[in-house]
Amino acid sequence: MKTSNTALAIGLAFAFSAATAQNSGQPITASMEGHIFKPVKVPATDERVRQLKVPTGFTITKFAENLNKPRMLAVNTDGTIYATDRDKGTVTMIRDTNNDGKADQQKVVATKKDMHGIALRDGKAYLMTVNSIYTAPINKDGSLGELKEIAKGFPEAGQHADRTLEFGPDGMLYIQVGSTCNACEETHEENATLVQMKPDGSGRRVYAKGLRNFIGFDWHPQTKELYGFDHGIDWLGDTTQKEELNKIVDGGNYGWPYVFENGKPNLADEPPQGMTWEEYAKKTVFPVLTYDAHAAPMDFLFYNGSQFPQEYKGDAIATMHGSWNRSEPAGYKVVRVRFDNGQPKRIEDFVTGFLVDGGKSQFGRPVGLAYHKDGSLLIADDANGVIYRVAKSK
Repeated sequence: MKTSNTALAIGLAFAFSAATAQNSGQPITASMEGHIFKPVKVPATDERVRQLKVPTGFTITKFAENLNKPRMLAVNTDGTIYATDRDKGTVTMIRDTNNDGKADQQKVVATKKDMHGIALRDGKAYLMTVNSIYTAPINKDGSLGELKEIAKGFPEAGQHADRTLEFGPDGMLYIQVGSTCNACEETHEENATLVQMKPDGSGRRVYAKGLRNFIGFDWHPQTKELYGFDHGIDWLGDTTQKEELNKIVDGGNYGWPYVFENGKPNLADEPPQGMTWEEYAKKTVFPVLTYDAHAAPMDFLFYNGSQFPQEYKGDAIATMHGSWNRSEPAGYKVVRVRFDNGQPKRIEDFVTGFLVDGGKSQFGRPVGLAYHKDGSLLIADDANGVIYRVAKSK
């Protein structure tokens, strides 16, 4: 399907020309061409899994399957894995009791509508739906106790219901609340933000804003600086808006919905208080790196384990769920973000091959990430209900 519509005219005029038009009273016009292409989902057969590509020295295998739509992952200190499924509203406990690299136990241990975000700390699970955060004690057998609501009143989700949460090095809980729309002026102050609060739900405040859909984020193990990918605006063309890797700072404004990348204007949404796009851009934080437009970044996790080679320490792994809003597919892979002296330098492929048949089909859409107790990497795929395991070759 191919569309071209000036009503979707969220075009790519330069900031200078847009600002000039604003100041001169001239009309602002743009026209972009949008595309929709969704690869056909095919089964994750053993033959297809064998052709997945990972760096030399690694293997990738199925760790667990038949999981419906696993999304976010968390691993307890005893190696018990928990996977959320927003589609069913469940948390599933997964175990590899004989340590052979393949799960042999699965059990649903919690259910709540739209369950998605999960974090573990001090013997408790922290779980998030669209509007609320719950805690539950982790029992000795891995099951979860009664869910207790500790925070509520988060805004309705609209277009982005995939709420996530993580504990920072400061012991605070950080919660990403996506935008309700592709690009619009939000009416609730917590939409399109990263929220900070204490583990008991008190002290809640907006930590950073202008983040359209900032699903995965983590702190660099050495510098303790916070990074993550934000989803770009759709309908700006095949190659725009690029996905943004941002370094998040307290009080930072990351531009959405008015400007993106290095200050480019989103012409469909004019900045508040009569500002030009150029003026607004000066108040925002630009991304540290960008990636293929519409690749749909999901989870983001620094490596700080012991199994991977030493060179992976301080680098990050990120999942790219895969595009729909471009003529040729992007994403459908896992990438490595290379850091040098604590600073991000480049993005390279880590797991590829989920796209098959010349890009017309796919058998995996990577989402959640976690490190197992042995240091191997677990990757959730919500297309075929699989969790993959990437490990160092023996």
